[in-house]
Amino acid sequence: MSWLSRLKIARGNQPPLSAEAERALEAWHALAESAHEQPHFESRYVVLNTEATGLDLERDRLLAVGAIAIDGGLLHPRDAYHAQLEPSPGDALAGLLGFVGRSPLVVFNATFNRTILERAFVKQLGFTPEFLWIDLYFLLPSLFPERLERPGRLADWMAAFEIETFQRHHALGDAWAIAQLFLAAQSRALSLAVTNPRALAEHAQAYRQKLKV
Repeated sequence: MSWLSRLKIARGNQPPLSAEAERALEAWHALAESAHEQPHFESRYVVLNTEATGLDLERDRLLAVGAIAIDGGLLHPRDAYHAQLEPSPGDALAGLLGFVGRSPLVVFNATFNRTILERAFVKQLGFTPEFLWIDLYFLLPSLFPERLERPGRLADWMAAFEIETFQRHHALGDAWAIAQLFLAAQSRALSLAVTNPRALAEHAQAYRQKLKV
């Protein structure tokens, strides 16, 4: 089944997507997949964060998405995306795909962010996009055990690195803090010969398996 057919089924009786959103979806599906084995400083990462009505995956819903690019090892504040899901959640999510492309996604707590986001993709667009996910919840303690020995809250890591942001508990505001933490993680990872996006994801996963969580 084509992506367009899945989209029509998912939309049901909902209003159609805007022409711009449909073009963004078509362009995303046409992108070639990446092996994610380029060095950090030749890669574009996208730091992604969500804002929801709460933290209960069974009950709460997605309200907004925020994303910031780190390209060539540099954080680009203007290369960012933020959208409220209402009143056009399908358009907001299509716009997010247009911004992300096939870049690896950096999140803090993928268990929550990935689950609530993928649920929204299926409901609004009819499919689950495939990405390489890098979870700082596990990556940071694997790289900086001298700061926190085990996974901790975002606030704990912000305090450990003396990082501030313009607004906490806001999709883009927290993404800004996560992006700064990721820059520190990139630097430490290089010193350990963890040199590309896929290696980062595998490093975080290995640490998670070690914890048996």
